[in-house]
Amino acid sequence: MSTLPPDLERLRGSIDNIDAALVHLLAERFKCTQEVGRLKAALGMPPADLAREERQVARLRALADEAGLDPVFAEKFLAFIIAEVIRHHVALVDEPRVAPGPAPAAG
Repeated sequence: MSTLPPDLERLRGSIDNIDAALVHLLAERFKCTQEVGRLKAALGMPPADLAREERQVARLRALADEAGLDPVFAEKFLAFIIAEVIRHHVALVDEPRVAPGPAPAAG
């Protein structure tokens, strides 16, 4: 059995921690976007907001550039996330509306 160099183990541990943080941050982001989707559906707004998406892409590209990350990669990553958010928003619009009221009695 081979032993990995300590530097490699340390770096892999850091990567694992960063991956876990990314998953938790994405989960938190999707909680927020689900609320946005519910509000949009309730207000009859369209699932997508192209003007906002354009602003977000420009903002993320600038942040990526400042951080030394490839802006093209950052834009592709955001496009993937936005597509998923819109898919969720469309599903919310397509959900059947149930009038509020008491739950039916079990029988």
